[in-house]
Amino acid sequence: MTVATDTANGSDDTATSGASSGSPGSGGMMRSSVVMAIGTMVSRVTGFVKVIVLAAALGTQLLGDAYNTANTIPFIVNDLLIGGLIASVIVPLLVKRRKSDDDGGVKTENRLFTAAVLLLFAVTAIMVAAAGPITRLYLGDADPRQAEVAVYLARFLLAQIFFVGLSGLVSGMLNTRSRFGSPVWAPVLNNIVVIGVGALFLWVAGVGRTVETVTDGQLVLLGAGTAAGMAAQTVVLMGSLWRTGFRWRPRLDLRGSGLGEAVGSAGWMFMYTCMTQIGFLITANVVNRAGAESILQGYDVGAGITAYNYAYQLFQLPYAIIAVSLITVLLPQMSGHAADENWDEVRSGFSRTLRVSALVLVPLGLALALYAVPVSTLVFARGNTSPSDAAGIGLVLAVMALGLVPFTVFQLMLRVFYALGDTRTPALIGVANVAVHGALALTAYAVLPPDRVVIGVAAAFMLSFLSGLTIAGIVLSRRLGGLDGRHTIGTLLRLHLAAVPSVAVGIGVLWFFTDRFGTGLATNIGAPVVGCLLGGLLFVLFAWILRVRELTSVAGLVRARLGR
Repeated sequence: MTVATDTANGSDDTATSGASSGSPGSGGMMRSSVVMAIGTMVSRVTGFVKVIVLAAALGTQLLGDAYNTANTIPFIVNDLLIGGLIASVIVPLLVKRRKSDDDGGVKTENRLFTAAVLLLFAVTAIMVAAAGPITRLYLGDADPRQAEVAVYLARFLLAQIFFVGLSGLVSGMLNTRSRFGSPVWAPVLNNIVVIGVGALFLWVAGVGRTVETVTDGQLVLLGAGTAAGMAAQTVVLMGSLWRTGFRWRPRLDLRGSGLGEAVGSAGWMFMYTCMTQIGFLITANVVNRAGAESILQGYDVGAGITAYNYAYQLFQLPYAIIAVSLITVLLPQMSGHAADENWDEVRSGFSRTLRVSALVLVPLGLALALYAVPVSTLVFARGNTSPSDAAGIGLVLAVMALGLVPFTVFQLMLRVFYALGDTRTPALIGVANVAVHGALALTAYAVLPPDRVVIGVAAAFMLSFLSGLTIAGIVLSRRLGGLDGRHTIGTLLRLHLAAVPSVAVGIGVLWFFTDRFGTGLATNIGAPVVGCLLGGLLFVLFAWILRVRELTSVAGLVRARLGR
């Protein structure tokens, strides 16, 4: 990777260095990111509680797989239509129009909003009508009753397509107005609604409910209740957008709006999104088939899409709280720098965001991998989820956690491409990712026992990001005259070296608790708490010894805030 430094624009090389005059400094980015991080944390925590409640209510076997398969499809369709366009096309377009148009981009926003509402309504109606074949596409060779339950649920859950898409568009419009709070707080209401639905289902249906014994009334409660949560989230976001002064006036005159340019870019983004969804289609088919086979062969452990999804929910917690908060604030700024052809700021923004994120994500990822099984057992082993089901989730989580940093680096690189107005390169990289993921996932299905296939598929997913970030890094380095590679790679190496003593202590703590207390509650709580406390202190100490600049910069920022 070509090396470049930040010194060209006069900024220093720390995590809190300022931007050039007239542009938002990283201090402002950090302040906005802290606000977002708090909201994201509450949203993710309530989302995590939602997952716990649903796991207790539905389990991780055939009933849970039916619900999670049906509930994933609306988000897949949204990603294909509008979700991926928010970051790659819509936000950069609106930022550009708000700068260049005499009316501050008002007409463009109304045209875009009108087109989105009509498209989402039409697609939602079509998808609900075609719920049967679409749902079976993701189930593979499912149990007949499981397929029947999944299709029944999908007729309610597919209605979310309209609300998910509209929520994403409104969130993008709020971000262009530098309103970052509502998009991360609104999902809290959605989570609370679904938590109530899951708890009510568990109370009504009781423990031990399966696809053979669940009733239509109970399925209506699950399906309609889940859709109501997403509708409530959309209403909250629309209220926030209204308070910014936006008034929707339907417009269908698209000529001269700049949407043609966006649609051209969207073609490549659509290709990238298709690649990601092909990857998920492979994942869903492989793990659902393996999960059904594991039950038939008497393994009695949930090893289908539910185990995969719940592990992924845990895996994304640190990424969402730390990295997404920084990335979401960074994208409008980076888009502005790219529009001004200020490549130094684009490069330095990428480097700062990556290094600050890695300061937290490196130790968190290793700790999550080490304590994945006891944490998953503590969290999920209740109701319809047995301890063996929960331990299965933990093994999947451990594999995913080892890929947390590559996953984050790749996601950040995609945002740089989007800020540059380039959706073609991410689409082509997506082809490579899917090829790696698909080949490894099918290999896992062929060589692993059915109850371990889901672990192999998780490993395949994480390894695909290593190939992706390698290609993306080479391309971006050439375009930007470097990616501050020496500084970034040096920081990552020092962070991993600083984590070695923490990992050693963590292993010792886990062995001690397991030897003394077995695999019960004391170990599931005590080992992660003691290990993370000791490991965290060691990590900070060794990061200081190794002179990780981001540690002193962030510590200085925290001291300054506390001193006010």
